[in-house]
Amino acid sequence: MLPRVVKTCARAAGNVSVCGAIRHYCKRNNAPRKIRVTEALSGTEVGTRIKVQGWVRSVRPQKDNLFLHVSDGSTLQLLQIVASPELNDTLLTFGSAVEVTGCLVKSPNRKQPVELQADHIRVVGECNPVEFPFKIKERHGLEYIRQFPHLRCRTNIFSALLRIRSEATAAIQSYFRENGFLQIHTPVITSNDCEGAGELFKVEPSGHHVTEKEGESDGHFFSVPAFLTVSGQLHLEVMSGAFPGVYTFGPTFRAENSQSRRHLAEFYMVEAEISFTQSLEDITKVMEDMFKSATEHILARCAEDIHLFHKHIAVGHRQNVDAMLTRKFNTISYTEAIDVLNRSSQTFTFKTDWGCDLQTEHEKYLVNHCGNIPLFVTDYPYDLKPFYARDNQDHPRHTAAAVDLLVPGIGELCGGSLREERLDMLGARLAQAGLEDSYQWYLDLRRFGSVPHGGFGMGFERYLQCILGVDNIKDVIPFPRFSHSCIL
Repeated sequence: MLPRVVKTCARAAGNVSVCGAIRHYCKRNNAPRKIRVTEALSGTEVGTRIKVQGWVRSVRPQKDNLFLHVSDGSTLQLLQIVASPELNDTLLTFGSAVEVTGCLVKSPNRKQPVELQADHIRVVGECNPVEFPFKIKERHGLEYIRQFPHLRCRTNIFSALLRIRSEATAAIQSYFRENGFLQIHTPVITSNDCEGAGELFKVEPSGHHVTEKEGESDGHFFSVPAFLTVSGQLHLEVMSGAFPGVYTFGPTFRAENSQSRRHLAEFYMVEAEISFTQSLEDITKVMEDMFKSATEHILARCAEDIHLFHKHIAVGHRQNVDAMLTRKFNTISYTEAIDVLNRSSQTFTFKTDWGCDLQTEHEKYLVNHCGNIPLFVTDYPYDLKPFYARDNQDHPRHTAAAVDLLVPGIGELCGGSLREERLDMLGARLAQAGLEDSYQWYLDLRRFGSVPHGGFGMGFERYLQCILGVDNIKDVIPFPRFSHSCIL
C-alpha cells in the first residue's frame, strides 16, 4: 500500500501520474540512502528515498515509462527501475554502469517484491553492447566466458560462483574457529619442499642481487634456494608444538606442466594440524565434519546461486550433494581398494598392482563402487608417502598411516596422515632420503616436547567443483593459472 500522504499528493497533482507523485513525495521528504540491491529487494526500505549503484542488465523504453533491470553483484536477483521516458539516455545501454536515485515502493507485479521509482539516473560508465562479448538474454557457457577473465564476473553464472566461493571461505573459517583451531598465516615463500615431488617455482629477484660484501654475489636473495610454497604443512607442524589445533587457508603453487581439468599452477589449500592424536579417525572426523558443515552453510546462504549451477551446469547434482550430507563417508584400506580394482571387469589405463599409486580413473571407480559417497582410503604403501608420514611398522606389507578422501566426479579431495613423531625413525627416514642436513629443525620439533599429531590438506577449488558439479577447475577460481597461461 502507498502511504496516505502519497495518495493525497497524487490526487492533488491532478494530471500528474501516481508515479510522478511518488517521486515528488520521496524527493521532498527523504535524503537518499545508498543501499545494495539485495537490501532493496528485502523490502525493509519501502517508502524511503534510496540510491543504488550497479550495472544495467536490460533496458526497455516504452511510451509512458522507462524500465531498467539493475544488478550490483550482491544477489542473483535484479532490481526493477521504473522511470519517466525523459530520463532515457543514449548512453543507457546493456552493460553500462549507473547510479539511480528514487523512491522504493512495493511492486504491482507479483514476480518482484519492490521496484524503484527513479527521479534521477546517471550513467557512470558507458558500454558498447555491440562490442561487449556477453549478450542480453543469452546464456553463455562456462567455456565461452573463460575466454574473458577480465569480464566474466559480469555474467550471472560467474557472479554466482564468486558469491559461493566467498561464502565457502567464510564457512570453512567459521568451522575451524568454532572448533577451537587457531589460524596461522604460513609463508608463501619457503626453503622447504613439503611434498618432495620437485614441482616447485623458484623465487629469485628479477634484478642482480649483491650481498653486503661489495661486489660479491651469492646467487640467492635469501642466501638459500627459495620457492613458492606447495603446502603450509611443515609450518603448521611447528605451531602444533604449542597449540592443540591449527589451520591455514591460502594460495599454494605447483609447477605441473598440465592443462587438465583437475590441476592448476596456483590454487587455494585448506590445511589443518591436530596435536595429541594417534588415530587416523581423528583426522578423518575433522575432514568429514568440515565438509558437511561448510556445505550445509553454503546451501543455506547461497540457495539461489547454488540452484543456478544445479539447474543449468550440473542437472540433478543436488541429489548427489544431499546424499553426501546425509550419509556417513565410507572407509576402506588401500589394500582393500587394490583388491576391488583387480576384481573389476573394467579395463584401466594404469596398473593396479599393490604398491602403485592410485590414479584418477581408479579413484573415481572406487567412489562409484562404494555407493557414490565420499570415500576414505587409508594405510597406503610406505614408499608412496613423504618422509613425515608415520610408519605403521606392519609386515610384510609396509604401510604408512596416511589417508586420502575421494569424492564423486573428482577423485582425491583431501590428503593427510599421522606424522612420524618418533625421533629415531624420522631421523633414519630423512637420512635415507638425504635430507638430514636440511631438516635438523624438523628433528628439533621431536626433541623438545613432541606430541603425536597429524593433519590434512584440502584443495579448495576441487571442493567447489564437488558441490557445484563443475567439470573444469578453471571455472571455479577468479583468475586461473596453468602452464602456458597467466592472463592478467
